[in-house]
Amino acid sequence: MKPVLILNGPNLNLLGQRQPEVYGRETLADVERLCAETASSLGLKTQFRQSNHEGALVEMIHEARAEAAAIVINPAAYTHTSVAILDALNAFDGPVIEVHISNVHKRESFRHHSYVSARADAVIAGCGTQGYALALHRVATLLKG
Repeated sequence: MKPVLILNGPNLNLLGQRQPEVYGRETLADVERLCAETASSLGLKTQFRQSNHEGALVEMIHEARAEAAAIVINPAAYTHTSVAILDALNAFDGPVIEVHISNVHKRESFRHHSYVSARADAVIAGCGTQGYALALHRVATLLKG
């Protein structure tokens, strides 16, 4: 089976250091471990990536068309601004799950709109980093069919 691509957008490389009162103290490496353990328990494999650059994320999504069974994406700030990421996701045939560590609906009003949600098969927000594990459980259900 093809792996599940787990994509992380800008500033998530600073997870655990940047605004821990909003995003918690877990690092991106902790999230990667959580995803690998969860995927293994579900019989899935993962590829875990992060970029601060919109174009790099678009290219990773393009590559996923041939290489991934599903995408779990935390687009971070690009959630609210990137039609390019939406367009790339629209060209991907597998399941897409959007994840946000914080509850974006309890935050600034500009965070309430997501371009990615227009393509996502599910949106998980406000569950902390556990949202990634929940997303993988949903992917496993969708891939089983």
